[in-house]
Amino acid sequence: MNVKIYHNPRCGKSRQTLQLLKEQGIEPEVIEYLKTPLTVQELDDILQKLDMEPRELMRKKEAEYKANGLDDVALDRQALLQAMVNNPILIERPIVIAGGKAAIGRPPEDVRAIL
Repeated sequence: MNVKIYHNPRCGKSRQTLQLLKEQGIEPEVIEYLKTPLTVQELDDILQKLDMEPRELMRKKEAEYKANGLDDVALDRQALLQAMVNNPILIERPIVIAGGKAAIGRPPEDVRAIL
């Protein structure tokens, strides 16, 4: 099975999720999304797999959230997607993609449902 993890090595939950995958015998494709930002289309595809809207995947406590006025309810989906592409630190992590499905590793055990 082809598995990807959108990973931030500085995040404990992300490291734990990666370790969980390896313990399951899975060597995932590791994408450090802060170094290799997602495109709007990639992010939109992930949101569809997660069955989420952009704001649900945002880390609202990050300084960039307030600094960019992302709490403005008038912002449309495209503006929110673009903000996440421009500021990938806003994207909740880690995200695991496997078998056409996606899960957020918070807690890390949640990714088992798609493996």
